[in-house]
Amino acid sequence: QVQLAESGGDSVQPGGSLRLSCAFSGGTSSNYRVAWFRQAPGKEREYLARIWAGRTTNYADSIKGRFTISRDNTANAVDLRMNDLKPDETGVYICKAEHWSGFGETVWGRGTQGTVSS
Repeated sequence: QVQLAESGGDSVQPGGSLRLSCAFSGGTSSNYRVAWFRQAPGKEREYLARIWAGRTTNYADSIKGRFTISRDNTANAVDLRMNDLKPDETGVYICKAEHWSGFGETVWGRGTQGTVSS
């Protein structure tokens, strides 16, 4: 029922910024806990950030102070703003959603590619 669609991935130079969006269809984003992950080739999927229905947030140490997760309820989406990007942060950025109640299916998006290179 609920589907997620990531967007905003692009190619940037080291030190550049990207604004990613995780857009919901078939459900209201404010009712879901949302997390962002990065999948790099040959590497394990890495947790980046999450936000609860009440807008409490959590960040991985590697990105703390540079990335911000937030809700855009008008757009029915959750955003991830990424600043001062580094080459080793190249990968596919993926969002995951779980209903705040704990009921229902965990939903994954298909990802958006972000490339950081000179």
